[in-house]
Amino acid sequence: MAKLSLSDLRAIREREEKNLRKRNIHGRSIHVVVAMGTSGINAGAKLTLNTIADEVEKAGLENVIVTQAGSAAPLPEPVVEVYSPDKGLVAYGSVGVAEAKRIVSEHLVGGKVVEELKVELEN
Repeated sequence: MAKLSLSDLRAIREREEKNLRKRNIHGRSIHVVVAMGTSGINAGAKLTLNTIADEVEKAGLENVIVTQAGSAAPLPEPVVEVYSPDKGLVAYGSVGVAEAKRIVSEHLVGGKVVEELKVELEN
């Protein structure tokens, strides 16, 4: 393996610091959680998570943090929960790539809940 130069190491550090800042919840007002239990992953939650993260970045939404959590069963997976000060908690079920893009554009950017994707959480 070739030795890395000091400038290479600095570039790696800057890239990794940028990636870590994306995961910092402090100062963010909207929190998106994708359920990533084994059944969610089997239903495509990894692709859903990546799509939401990519769309949030493309939209330049600095106030949004995207994370993952355990299973959301028995809800229709993949499940995405959006926590925001103005809308509270909204859960979406059966979220694939197209639905993930709609959630970002309509809910996170437009401020409108995507009613036809919404599911009720059990208490």
